[in-house]
Amino acid sequence: MALAVAATLSPGLARANEANGDAPPLVGVVTVERKEILMTKDAPGRIAPMRIAEVRPRVSGIVLERAFEQGGVVEKGAVLYRIDPTQFQIDLDSARAAQAKAEANLFQAARQEDRLKALLNGQTTTQAQYDLALAAERQAEADVMAQKAAVRRAEVNLEYATIRAPITGRIGRALVTEGALASENQVLPFATIQQMDPIYADFTQSVAEMSALKEEMERGGFKPKEGAVRTRLILENGKTYPLEGKLLFSDVTVDPGTNQVTLRAQFPNPEALLLPGAYVRVQIEQGVRANTITVPRQAIQRNNAGGAEVFVVNDQGRAVLQPVRLGRTLGDQVVVEEGLHPGNRVVVEGFQKFMSGGHVDPRPASRGRTEAERG
Repeated sequence: MALAVAATLSPGLARANEANGDAPPLVGVVTVERKEILMTKDAPGRIAPMRIAEVRPRVSGIVLERAFEQGGVVEKGAVLYRIDPTQFQIDLDSARAAQAKAEANLFQAARQEDRLKALLNGQTTTQAQYDLALAAERQAEADVMAQKAAVRRAEVNLEYATIRAPITGRIGRALVTEGALASENQVLPFATIQQMDPIYADFTQSVAEMSALKEEMERGGFKPKEGAVRTRLILENGKTYPLEGKLLFSDVTVDPGTNQVTLRAQFPNPEALLLPGAYVRVQIEQGVRANTITVPRQAIQRNNAGGAEVFVVNDQGRAVLQPVRLGRTLGDQVVVEEGLHPGNRVVVEGFQKFMSGGHVDPRPASRGRTEAERG
């Protein structure tokens, strides 16, 4: 830390430099001011696909062909695998023949019913004989309906011999090859398709943090930002994902093991830069806080007890340590809850050039204030 470096300068050496008339060292400072800032919250999360479908066979048979490129994008309905259709075609032909036979029987039964109905009107046959003919016709009608269902079942099985993509998305590696025996009851899927544009980021937040945020909003410390809650992603390499997302929901159930709730955000992913399972940090906008003091993170020093301090240039031009109570960290800035006032000049550069209490020549820090303006 800069404090540790400054402490290596002996008091005697510092007094000697001042006595010799040496110019005070140049240091970079920022002037404290109260401002309105956008409060954000970072939370660890994982990328999850919007939809996921495991490709499985619905009939049994030998796989004849794999018709997709592994790792590519497939459209809904695209052919993925073909299972040997020979047996299913035979079953369909047999069912159609049985249907034709049933329809012929129905035709004969209907004609017989018509004849006996005419004879019954002429009183040349009995009611019992007509009832038997009518029952035979209705049975023949039922047989036709049953055979039509058998034909449809055979047609569906033949269609299932061609395995198609149930959703549009990126398909993973093939888990079976040509020549494998497919079974409609098998556990292992043929492949997995994941819809990745848009894509989800799932993360958690503790109930205590949510309650504290709600209380501060009720006190007027926060103003909810208008419109949808915007979110950003910090990738594993530390870079910010270029496209913003939106918060979808907060789970209504608290995990009893962690006392946290799960939140989900949605992000556009046209270039497939976000992959399912990847670790990210999700940054969500929580609201606008007025009259807030922040300082750059490099200004913060730590004493032997672990307390936070900053160097403040006083009216005599000396850099003195000032204890502070810190709040939330927002990017490269830290919220200061107590210890600083508007107009204070806080040292952020040149710590190695002076010791606590020494004279300094404060100049505006080279990094300026651009990164401090988060809101």
